[in-house]
Amino acid sequence: MKIGIYGGTFNPPHLGHLAAARTAVDVLGLDKLLIIPDAIPPHKELPEGTPNPEHRLAMAAKMADVLLMPEVAEASPMELDRAGKSYTADTLAQLKEEHPGAELWLLMGTDMFLTLHLWREPERILELAGVCAFGRTEQDGEELFAPQREHLQKAYPRAKITTITLPGLVDVSSTQLRELLARGGGGEYLPPSIYGYILRNGLYGTCADLKHLDIPELRACSYSMVMEKRVRHIRGTEEEAVRLARRWGAGEDMARRAGILHDCTKYLTGGEHIAICQRYGVPLDDLERAAPKLLHSKTGACMARHIFGEPDEVYEAIFWHTTAKADMSTLEKILYVADYMEPNRSFDGVERLRELAYSDLDKALLLGVEITVQEMEDRKLPVHKNTLQALAWLREHGVTTER
Repeated sequence: MKIGIYGGTFNPPHLGHLAAARTAVDVLGLDKLLIIPDAIPPHKELPEGTPNPEHRLAMAAKMADVLLMPEVAEASPMELDRAGKSYTADTLAQLKEEHPGAELWLLMGTDMFLTLHLWREPERILELAGVCAFGRTEQDGEELFAPQREHLQKAYPRAKITTITLPGLVDVSSTQLRELLARGGGGEYLPPSIYGYILRNGLYGTCADLKHLDIPELRACSYSMVMEKRVRHIRGTEEEAVRLARRWGAGEDMARRAGILHDCTKYLTGGEHIAICQRYGVPLDDLERAAPKLLHSKTGACMARHIFGEPDEVYEAIFWHTTAKADMSTLEKILYVADYMEPNRSFDGVERLRELAYSDLDKALLLGVEITVQEMEDRKLPVHKNTLQALAWLREHGVTTER
């Protein structure tokens, strides 16, 4: 088993870190990648305004999630949990004890590689793990790597050293990035979910007005609240909702914002959903309390209104996008249908649903509701009363589908 160890302050993790991690997994053939924020770096003091360990660990976890390697990449709190300075030799020794027989690889950037011989217990480090160093350009890489590589291999003959040049790697230091964030910039150097996490928590001197975000910032905040695997669906729903709004004369901006936020609470626990509904006075029936999966539409609507300042139309569209209801507005229909048939969806009947969505929105809505009811009945699960009321209302008003 090959385990990569990527340590650092990750203050914050940026696209350069992400590219290096992804390359290491591919080049070294890693079975596991541990992203390990340090508690107290031995070589420097953490700058003023550094987020607390919980925030840095959460951002490292988001970095691992963005890699979309759920069986490989994970964030580890082992150095944050250990008292004192975060010495690499101690971390490697602990990992060697926990994973006897594993082949360890220590990942690092150019600056760290060039000073490795000055670290605490370099011989022990190189006995416990191979070293993989990354450079940003040919000049930054091999010209600097070669002399240090030769020096280390001469001083420590058993050392395993790999150096990789990544031309075009994001060229921004964490110090520069923190300064940009404090001035309202820097988002282009960050994975959106990490940028959104920073904005939502006001880290690094950011002072975003969450109730007046522009579209890229709103996307980032939404993505920061979900797993990375959900982002494709959210983006697909957003774009489909905008296309449908354009076709049916609804507000494109509201359709976009509803699409961006519609699943933002998808990964909350049942208890968290119920707590949000209680906080904002959303009544729940017995089925909703027993099946919290139904509640992400209601809690997502609450977040849209109370955290992100979205208008009633967006709130209502998100609120009803799971169950539907009788007599829906155009925007409510658009989000329900867009969520159902966005380009990443694949199920029997989706192509017919896509055809209807642009020729007769009511028929598309009815088909979506019918598919839902049939699926629930096939699984012997109760159908929510609002879904049955939507079905009845559409049929009473002469809407039919030919399936």
